[in-house]
Amino acid sequence: MSGPEKFQVLVTDKVSASGLAPLLEDERFDVFRIDDTSTPEFREALSVAQGLVVRSATTVTAELLAGAPALRVVGRAGVGVDNIDLEAATERGIAVMNAPAGNTVSAAELTMALILAVVRQVPAADASVRAGKWERSRFKGIELRGKTLGLVGAGRIGGEVAVRCMAFGMKVLAYDPYLTDEGARALRIERGSLDDVLAEADVISLHVPLTDDTRGLIGADALRRMKKSTFLVNVARGGVVDEAALAAALQEGVIAGAALDVYAAEPLDEDSPLLEAPNLVLTPHLGASTSEAQELVSQEISAAVRAALAEGDLSRALNAPAVSGDVLRALGPLLDLGRRMGRLACAIVPGGAREVEVRYAGASDEGQSPLTRYVVMGLLENVLGEEHVNFVNAAHLARGRGIGVSSTRSARRADYTEYLEVVVKAEKGEVTLAGALLGDTHPRIVRVNDFHIDVVPAGTLLVLKNRDVPGVIGRVGTLLGARGVNIAEYHQARQDRGGDALAAVAVDGGIDAALRSELLELPEVLSAVVVRLD
Repeated sequence: MSGPEKFQVLVTDKVSASGLAPLLEDERFDVFRIDDTSTPEFREALSVAQGLVVRSATTVTAELLAGAPALRVVGRAGVGVDNIDLEAATERGIAVMNAPAGNTVSAAELTMALILAVVRQVPAADASVRAGKWERSRFKGIELRGKTLGLVGAGRIGGEVAVRCMAFGMKVLAYDPYLTDEGARALRIERGSLDDVLAEADVISLHVPLTDDTRGLIGADALRRMKKSTFLVNVARGGVVDEAALAAALQEGVIAGAALDVYAAEPLDEDSPLLEAPNLVLTPHLGASTSEAQELVSQEISAAVRAALAEGDLSRALNAPAVSGDVLRALGPLLDLGRRMGRLACAIVPGGAREVEVRYAGASDEGQSPLTRYVVMGLLENVLGEEHVNFVNAAHLARGRGIGVSSTRSARRADYTEYLEVVVKAEKGEVTLAGALLGDTHPRIVRVNDFHIDVVPAGTLLVLKNRDVPGVIGRVGTLLGARGVNIAEYHQARQDRGGDALAAVAVDGGIDAALRSELLELPEVLSAVVVRLD
């Protein structure tokens, strides 16, 4: 008897065996290590891999992903994911993860090395001595004691740099839109605006990701707002600094000096103006280049890939809500209800969906975001097919189809512990569904528009709109019975006697198009919708 099927993980870019220990030591995983991505062996392994682990050398393009139909997660053993096509991965429902914590100390220590090197002119002094000179008066530097460090970004690495600079007797002023007063007090630093940092800092250290907002953040204008005695250090991402503007500023003496470990194009172009700029220290992207950091980021991403594949834990995914496997399991009945309600709403709503609103009233503080994703998953599965929609790409696919998605949290209700409303607006109308969990695990659909019902969302559900006249339930039941369809539940709801009514009929098996047409031929039946909820 064969054992359970194993997860296939492909590793490239010379990740160490000890760094892969979380995967190699887990019998649920088969790990394949192929460094040359151009070989047939790599393409063959990629075609069946559920996980892919890379460093910076492999570029994960849309073309590469197209050759990986089973891929569920890409792990980058490092911080940046510039070498991964995030949009293409999201479109395919592939979670992208990185390892932001493993190189924290390594990057912070390199930042300190570059700060000291540039303010004391260490590389230039070394080159002078090697050239047979002894120019002590030429290399007069400054002390860090009593100076102001300006942090642009005060996350993990920025915080570690702050601690080390304070040990040198520096004051720390930080600009970070996400830094709270409480966080600043914990780091013992002062918050300020970007203008404050540019104007007041003696040393400015950058610790921000490369985004549309940060690209070219330090350009000619920002450099001119610095003091002439300021030193700039970038160990964050290439592209945050306008390199041509920096080279010109150094040539003109706009600032005192700079040190860079990252560049817009790597390796640095041979004709880069940085190579001729004075008072500039350049290193070849060494932020994570320590034995300890390489080991830590490899172990970190291996553990994250393992958790994603084996436990459904996407708390480290960059392109999905950060939800742990434990939370997803705890929310399982609620998420399943949301998904089924999405399917039902898609079947009932007239015309293509344009807006989806999810209203949650329940006990979970972490439930709203994943619940919204699951509703959207169900909504899109009826259109795109279940195999093309998942937790990662649901919101992305909705945006691509012009469907607006919103969610709200309401106060908990007295009648239901977990309660959910789904409102879908479409081209020709809208539908509102309400669902609830009874006893935290038993799902029910409790309302369709203004009709109150109570039906288990499972199997095949037939939703009828009919006239409230005597005998209609019998005629529908008789027709279904004559065609061999067994009724599991039949819930009829009305608002006014003799007006329109709504019936939710759960049946065993299915209802084909021919039987649906026969139902519509009954004079009392106004509409009939059939949806498979499993």
